[in-house]
Amino acid sequence: MSDALPLTKYHQIYLVLREQLQEGRFANGMPAEVELARQFGVGRVTVRRAMEQLVTEGLIVRVAGRGTWPTPGQPNRATSPQAPEVQRQPTRLTGLMENIVSASRQTTVKVLDWRTVDASAAVAEALGLPLGSKVKKAVRCRSSQEGPLSYITTYMPEQLAGKFGRRELASTPMLQLLEESGVELGRAQQTVSARQADAVVARELGVAIGSALLDVRRLVLDIHGQPVQWLHGLYRPDRYEYQMEVSQVGSLDARIAVKDSPASQD
Repeated sequence: MSDALPLTKYHQIYLVLREQLQEGRFANGMPAEVELARQFGVGRVTVRRAMEQLVTEGLIVRVAGRGTWPTPGQPNRATSPQAPEVQRQPTRLTGLMENIVSASRQTTVKVLDWRTVDASAAVAEALGLPLGSKVKKAVRCRSSQEGPLSYITTYMPEQLAGKFGRRELASTPMLQLLEESGVELGRAQQTVSARQADAVVARELGVAIGSALLDVRRLVLDIHGQPVQWLHGLYRPDRYEYQMEVSQVGSLDARIAVKDSPASQD
């Protein structure tokens, strides 16, 4: 793997686990040390040191013989509007759609997962659905000529995804598929921040665990203001950049670039 950070192994694991705790990933308890050691490819002593750091910071509670849980009341950065490093910005879907179509000719997509799941609290809140509603989840890895570029997880109401499947997702941007299914796209709400790569994402993107990634979250709404897609994309910063032009007060034109070629998350 490339892009290794000048950090000790235990500290890289600590950073990844802290990110996941802030996102509410361990609401039902954290995996055992042996499972975390297997996931990160290290010894239990290294994992234990990372866990001890989380305990010291008051982020987790460990009970001998029972397990480990997040400390009650921990913030969920994935949905919190108060996260200081996040920049919220409206995006014009007309320009974004053109950007995506252009990108599809220059990148390839590997569909890692495509299935119906019950909406978690975060997904249900984002899409304006009751908790546990059926939604379609897609996990895809997009690559440019330089190699893996992004790891994208997308959710949408199940009824909107009845006209396409894995084959279409591998060849056509999802927003285009939604439009072809009759959805009239309206606007998007987008946040851009940063996070560290966990073991799964690091493997797909070809980076070291704990490497810094650009974190993009986007909620797409139709012309009636109804959410139709919630996207979470993790991008290699050496192969992706976010460009923004302010043409007048209150007007933003967002654009994505992959190396010297236009591209976008979809």
